[in-house]
Amino acid sequence: MIGAGVVGGVRHDRGVTRRLMLLDTASLYFRAYFGVPDSVRAPDGSPVNAVRGLLDFIGRLVQDHRPDDLVACWDDDWRPQWRVDLIPSYKAHRVAEVTETGPDIEEVPDTLSPQVPVIVDVLAALGIARVGSAGFEADDVIGTLTERASGPVDIVTGDRDLFQLVDDKRGVRVLYPRKGVGDCDLVDEELILAKYGVRADQYADFAALRGDTSDGLPGVKGIGEKTAAQLITEYGDLAGVRSAAADRTSKLTPAKRRGILEAAAYLDVAPTVVRVARDAPLAEFTAALPRTPRDPEALAGMVERWGLGGAVGRLLPVLAG
Repeated sequence: MIGAGVVGGVRHDRGVTRRLMLLDTASLYFRAYFGVPDSVRAPDGSPVNAVRGLLDFIGRLVQDHRPDDLVACWDDDWRPQWRVDLIPSYKAHRVAEVTETGPDIEEVPDTLSPQVPVIVDVLAALGIARVGSAGFEADDVIGTLTERASGPVDIVTGDRDLFQLVDDKRGVRVLYPRKGVGDCDLVDEELILAKYGVRADQYADFAALRGDTSDGLPGVKGIGEKTAAQLITEYGDLAGVRSAAADRTSKLTPAKRRGILEAAAYLDVAPTVVRVARDAPLAEFTAALPRTPRDPEALAGMVERWGLGGAVGRLLPVLAG
């Protein structure tokens, strides 16, 4: 199909069978911040290592994987209340300040916080779509856009939770950076099965059972990664594992049975917290990879103010293709 159109609220310039790249933006700018020396600064001395690093990441990703469409997915709410209501410990260790009227403030390095608005402005001037959804995380935006996609999807993230979206039949894979983004694991169904012992469509149940201290998810006492994989493989899914625990004739050991039964309240809600949403409300936007800057004048001003000439100079020819 050729011609402009809107598919799932996403405006495309050409046919709908296009390669879509979805960036877990915060994951990438955190990686850039810690990977690029903080000696990288603007003319006024302000740190811009995360900004420059993210722009270089985008350039490398576009160069290596040639997406037709590119979306910088955004955490409008990094710790949604509906997840906290179900599991109060969810990301609680990352809260710097509790707010009454909006999302809690995440603990972020002092020299990174001022760079986030610069990233927002630079992406806007370039014309790269930045998409969030009130009350949802970037993961949920990624899940929703993946669900709506008509063609192959590359998800760029350092968050293993998004492995649950991998789908070989639909061409959905995760680019999981190891060092920078020039060295990514291409995560498909085969890799997930080989590394974790579960299928991609079982990954969310596996993660709920195992838990994740980095997200404040306790998991089931006494069940680590290997045991969680064994149980999910043997019983099919989390519901099957719980049924086996309730069945005194099943071959679960007493310790595993006890742990699963005692974790009933957690297991009632954990799947909802762990699974990414696939129906987050999104405003219409243009996903097409920009070939030229949307606002050249604004971009030139930011290049001068923040000393971004090198990074932008490397990125623009890649975007132009």
